[in-house]
Amino acid sequence: MNQPEVVIREVKLLSDHWYKLNKVTFDIKDKNGRWQTQARECYDRGNGAAILLYNRTQGTVVLTRQFRMPTYVNGNKTGMMIEACAGLLDQDSPEDCIRRETQEETGYVIEAPKKVFELYMSPGSVTEILHLFIAEYSKDQKKSDGGGVDEENENIEVLEVPFPQALNMISTGEIRDAKTVILLQHLKMSGVI
Repeated sequence: MNQPEVVIREVKLLSDHWYKLNKVTFDIKDKNGRWQTQARECYDRGNGAAILLYNRTQGTVVLTRQFRMPTYVNGNKTGMMIEACAGLLDQDSPEDCIRRETQEETGYVIEAPKKVFELYMSPGSVTEILHLFIAEYSKDQKKSDGGGVDEENENIEVLEVPFPQALNMISTGEIRDAKTVILLQHLKMSGVI
């Protein structure tokens, strides 16, 4: 399929309370050469990074558990989600961001995260690109309890889970976060752990 021709006509800011929600009106040429005018809402929260820490010797991974309001209002009775460590880039590179987030959320200081994917997680409505990493960890890299940053009202529980149990948690529905499922499946398929 060829790249479509697109002309943006208007970008209207609908909200910038937490992040930006824009209504974009544009013309796009369809496969038959006809122009159509369309409008879509695009939620811009910035780009992010996520990481799955694994310990090959112990056969474990480090995950986090925290409350997520969007899941709560969409059927998650507790609002709690088990996830890979993640955060927004802000002004950092993906590597610097994930080092910072790993230390803040899990308490581990990592040296060389390995980037495995760069994905759009919800391309129909969200602009975010998520940079996905893995990194091996050991007990001596644990420098604090983690748990997030108080000023950001983070209340994160750090979980060290046997890898087979983490994979099973996908099947049982205990893990329903896409980035975490992708990273766990990547570890399984690549034979890293």
